Amino acid sequence: MQTSDVVIIGAGAAGLMCAFVAAGRGRRVLLLDHANKAGKKILMSGGGRCNFTNLYTEPANFLSGNPHFCKSALARYTQWDFIALVAKHGVPYHEKKLGQLFCDNKSSDILGMLLDECREAGVELRLETRIEQIERSESGYRLHTSAGAVACQSLVIATGGLSIPTLGATGFGYQVARQFGHSVLPTRAGLVPFTLTDPQLKALCGELSGTSVEDCLVSCNGQRFRENILFTHRGLSGPAILQISSFWQPGDTVEINLLPHLDLLEWLTAQQRERPNSELKTLLAELFTKKMAGLLAEHWFVSKPLKQYVPAELEAIAERLSCWSLVPSGTEGYRTAEVTLGGVDTQEVSSKTMESRKSPGLYFIGEVLDVTGHLGGFNFQWAWASGFAAAQYV
Repeated sequence: MQTSDVVIIGAGAAGLMCAFVAAGRGRRVLLLDHANKAGKKILMSGGGRCNFTNLYTEPANFLSGNPHFCKSALARYTQWDFIALVAKHGVPYHEKKLGQLFCDNKSSDILGMLLDECREAGVELRLETRIEQIERSESGYRLHTSAGAVACQSLVIATGGLSIPTLGATGFGYQVARQFGHSVLPTRAGLVPFTLTDPQLKALCGELSGTSVEDCLVSCNGQRFRENILFTHRGLSGPAILQISSFWQPGDTVEINLLPHLDLLEWLTAQQRERPNSELKTLLAELFTKKMAGLLAEHWFVSKPLKQYVPAELEAIAERLSCWSLVPSGTEGYRTAEVTLGGVDTQEVSSKTMESRKSPGLYFIGEVLDVTGHLGGFNFQWAWASGFAAAQYV
């Protein structure tokens, strides 16, 4: 039987970080993954450029049943610490917007950096290895794997959530948590596009599929995000929609202000005064694409010269564009979700060490925990911070 000080299950962002930091402390670390390649989610993230952290990371950017849990780890390994690591490896990067940092080249720069750190620290990485059974032993844990038995003092679960199963996501981490007495809070897809079944709404979105509106304010359940939205064949996507999806529950209404930078009634009234013979759809084409202006005029309004509208009609147009209310029929689900909401209950895990309060020597890091970041590099920062925290104690 192979023995190791630390076994980490999951060679994603959190697992890789934990592995090389723990090995750097002199621990013998074995990193296992059932996939044929490490860091698959890193490679596809950020459109292939990996939005690896956010300049403005703070606890308020995270959702959890226990909102204080993330504070300790985030304070001990900050965005500046990860940026320093990126700089050490000479990986070129840029701020896209809103503090979001992306690789100049491709995501493999970040994965390569993490794998280099693991190699230098002496981490043993074993891919295509299935975990068949885990049991407690006198000195820690014993694992039966497709590559043989392994014994360790510390066992780290870094298996992620259920999002994007095509990359190998499974509920394995939740099974392990339950096996050792942990509660797992209900999971659902987060940072995910909405679907619509209302025939009129679906027809409008279908005709506008691929059209983006650059600056929208999307609100639901007291939360609001101002970013792009994107029309799709099945409904709505884009950063603002993905953000609000984490706060939406089935049946909830979502409100969208398509033009938050304009006092629309004031603008329409001024246009009516200055350009009375202009048609509404001509005017809307100055605010949206020509195609979208035409479709909005067709689906929502009767397009006619501005001089023919009475004040109440202009008010109704302004209201519709600045407060478009809709009830999504659902989301695209885990298939396209960037993260999984819910997970291992953080009340049963130490916020300082990431160690289980139920089973000594067992640790949980990254997305498997009930900690979910906003869109924009926050989930990666949680992976780095939680991985680093656990690595100090495993």
